[in-house]
Amino acid sequence: MSSNFEVKHGLPSEVIYCKSCVMSNQRPSTHPEFTKSKTSDTPTSHFGNDGICDACKYNEQKKLINWDEREEQLSELCDRYRRKDGRYDVLIPGSGGKDTIFVSHILKEKYNMNPLTVTWAPHSYTDIGIHNLEAWRGIGFDHILFTPDPKVHSKLTKLAFLNLCNPFQPFIIGQKILGARMALKFDIPFIMYGENQAEIHNKIEETKTPLMDPKHFSHDEDGQSMFFGGVELNDLENHGIKIADMNPYLPVKREHVEKLNLEVHFMSHYVPWSPQQNYYFCKEVSDFQSNPLGRSEGTYSKYSSLDDKIDGQHYFTMLIKFGQGRAMNDACRDIRDGYITRQEGVQLVNKYDEEFPKNHFSFFLNYIDISEEKYWEIINESRSEHLWKFDGKLWSLRHPCI
Repeated sequence: MSSNFEVKHGLPSEVIYCKSCVMSNQRPSTHPEFTKSKTSDTPTSHFGNDGICDACKYNEQKKLINWDEREEQLSELCDRYRRKDGRYDVLIPGSGGKDTIFVSHILKEKYNMNPLTVTWAPHSYTDIGIHNLEAWRGIGFDHILFTPDPKVHSKLTKLAFLNLCNPFQPFIIGQKILGARMALKFDIPFIMYGENQAEIHNKIEETKTPLMDPKHFSHDEDGQSMFFGGVELNDLENHGIKIADMNPYLPVKREHVEKLNLEVHFMSHYVPWSPQQNYYFCKEVSDFQSNPLGRSEGTYSKYSSLDDKIDGQHYFTMLIKFGQGRAMNDACRDIRDGYITRQEGVQLVNKYDEEFPKNHFSFFLNYIDISEEKYWEIINESRSEHLWKFDGKLWSLRHPCI
């Protein structure tokens, strides 16, 4: 599938699909923080000579894990951090979705921990998002909802869309930093997230540890050159954003992390993680609701990424830049977990992946204050020639999933 077409975003020129799931080698292996530009190199999914992606290979390795031993490790971890003086002993960041309900309920009810739960607010809550946040808090958790300055956040989102075709970048940065910031504030040396994204983003070397690398939320004392929305921190004032406005987005200092001996763990290291099983679990213990409209736009599933009106744009811009969107994201996981076959996954991807998220499109345009014409200009400029072709009327993928 190689070509002589222009290749953008540092992607491989040859398009390869995994023989086991439906992931292509164009998928980024991380959500890069502090990205300078949309043309910078992006680490992508690794495939072996057998045509199987690393995520599928790790999925096979998981079947050999002694989960009873991992559960003992989790119990010992909780014993190490459990406090008896009423103070919080674990911090759990989350949105109120199925995964955070699972993690927080297990730690509190099974392991007798005293969690503080925290949420970085979405760009704009959907009705179901508000409902599920209340459902999470309603089963018995102290909770902090942090909402960044909406004017600043909309400006950063606009910059990230215009410069990176990635409107979720400011949200991802803030979300990753909030946990560490709140842990330092409340003197909680233990943070528990849900799934380690390295397991599904083809970074097997990062699955060998239960810990998140501090580079994702902290920096050294002498700082670093940081970019937000493709703009260097010191240049944001030219876009109406003061450095003082950027406090929620700045990584915490590494020395403070080390002084607290902060450890950030992933629950997926300790339990056989399954989003669908987490959904069934949270339906039993809470009033969590799936998408009232049925399936979500761009996919066939109905229980993930429901809280933000811009969720659809996040997955659509991923499709534009990397040729794979929301349905492919869901199908890869469901194939690995045994809920669908690869053939069914291919059909679902080809049916739904290129669907445009129209429900909140007008809101998105108003939120970042651009015209529809400008929107499509950015979208089409971000398409890589080796992935997309235009017949004079419609864009389509050169190498659809087969």
